[in-house]
Amino acid sequence: MDALTWFGLFAVSAMLLTYSMEERSHWFVLGFAVACALGSGYGFLQGAWPFGLVEAVWAGVALKRWRSRRRASQDCGEALK
Repeated sequence: MDALTWFGLFAVSAMLLTYSMEERSHWFVLGFAVACALGSGYGFLQGAWPFGLVEAVWAGVALKRWRSRRRASQDCGEALK
């Protein structure tokens, strides 16, 4: 396997791991967004631009979810004080 294939394997594995742990912390949602961005880069680098484009959209969606979950956890923390 070449370096690009290893990079793709890492990106997709990170997506799977962080997605499966999203309920534990909003930081895993951010990790999922970063992993999606890596997957997008992989898609574009290997020439599969539709895959790269879809992964870029997923990264944006995950960033939006991270912002809202972070805000919700901060609001919950404020309520506990």
